[in-house]
Amino acid sequence: MVKKKYLSIRRMSQTESKDNIIIHENEGVPLKRRLGFVSGVALIVGTIIGSGIFVSPKGVLTNTGSVGLCLIVWCICGVVSLAAALVYAELGTLIPLSGSDFSYMLKAFGSFPAFMYTWTQLFIYPGAQVIKGLTVAQYLGKAVFDDCGPTDATLKLIAAVVVLTSGITNCISVRLAASVQIIFTILKLIGLATIIGGGILMLSRGTVGSLPTGLEGSVDNPTSIATAIYSGLWAFGGWNQLNFVTEELKNPRRNLPLCIITSVLLVLVVYLMVNVSYFTVLTKEEFVSSWAVAATWAEYVLPGAVVIIPITVACSVYGSMNGSGLIVGRILFATARVQLFPECLSYLNVNTNIPVPSTMLISILAFALIMPSDIRSLLNMLEFLKWFFYGLGMIAHIVLRYRMKDVDRPLKVPIVVSVVVLAFSIYLVVAPFLEPVKIEFWYAVGFLVLGAILYVPFAFFKLGLPGMDYINTFVQMMTQSAPPQEIAI
Repeated sequence: MVKKKYLSIRRMSQTESKDNIIIHENEGVPLKRRLGFVSGVALIVGTIIGSGIFVSPKGVLTNTGSVGLCLIVWCICGVVSLAAALVYAELGTLIPLSGSDFSYMLKAFGSFPAFMYTWTQLFIYPGAQVIKGLTVAQYLGKAVFDDCGPTDATLKLIAAVVVLTSGITNCISVRLAASVQIIFTILKLIGLATIIGGGILMLSRGTVGSLPTGLEGSVDNPTSIATAIYSGLWAFGGWNQLNFVTEELKNPRRNLPLCIITSVLLVLVVYLMVNVSYFTVLTKEEFVSSWAVAATWAEYVLPGAVVIIPITVACSVYGSMNGSGLIVGRILFATARVQLFPECLSYLNVNTNIPVPSTMLISILAFALIMPSDIRSLLNMLEFLKWFFYGLGMIAHIVLRYRMKDVDRPLKVPIVVSVVVLAFSIYLVVAPFLEPVKIEFWYAVGFLVLGAILYVPFAFFKLGLPGMDYINTFVQMMTQSAPPQEIAI
């Protein structure tokens, strides 16, 4: 077994360190800074552009009722995501520690909200990986199998293999995961450029599809609009991914905000152009009835190469899954490092400096969710939980602006931005309960209640389960890991 050694990090004055931390070397397993600007942009863009732009358009149109309102919702989702991303860019440079929301909430509010955030991630990220794995399986199935397609069991088997390969990649090497991310980001951008180019070509030929219908058929139900926004925001999910690996990013004070702003603006422009391309070719009825909008679009524009679109989509979604897999283990790692989760989840592999135990746990939980999964219900639950905590993140920004007012900030976002995003998140959390509530939202509330109950004995009173010392030893030996640096936030 690797001998335990701990490394301490203490707060410093501005003259001591740009990153506000000092690391006493040779006393433990540190995190290494291996991600640069290109890798950072690839991580964010590659994670954002995944299943969302291929799964969400149908949900956005169905719940808005019109082409015009659909495009407006996409713009709203992009602007809100950019505003929230700017706030998180400031928080990430203010508290340059891995774990994103967990670290910010721990500093602003204490252990309970921070614990609850990580507790929800035990469902959110495995659930997101399941959605992406099933999407990859569905599109690969359309490319490989005949018109009847694969069986449900076959789809879930393919999804399980996809989840497994992504987990293995992210356990082996950060450089390998970053390289895979860059490759798949390039592939997906080429695929989306093809869709955009096809739309421009069709417009030049006078084909306008459903674009002239404008706002015809728009809904005015707040719950339906909120559901549409959930679908759109799912497609933008990932704008805060780089915050989870801040301690592994080179020059985070410069690269973190620059990567976030560049990535979100790029994605917003791409998404709007892709949706316009869809509407240029398809009617609203074809759009809503399609099993996959991109594939239906390809049947009209690229009939001789229609198989390319499913393969492109599969590559795109896999890249997003790989990006999520790279960062998700860091949430559990950051929580366990301050003793709010089991100690073994904080261990870092002594050769790769990767939190292998926590990364493996997410893959295991994703496996458990594959069999009973329903994509639409999972999506609603995940977005509800995510925006509940994004709202808390906005409050944390306001609190820390005054609590840490003398700390140097390379980026200072106006408080009004946080207030607007907070109001938006409150709407998203409350709106589903204004009409007959779908069962998945009650499941989400129940999950929060269960987490609050578990916090009392295991996090507040620090009670351990019987045999945890043996489990920690076993995990340490099996994953060749050791305890990480101690930190003081």
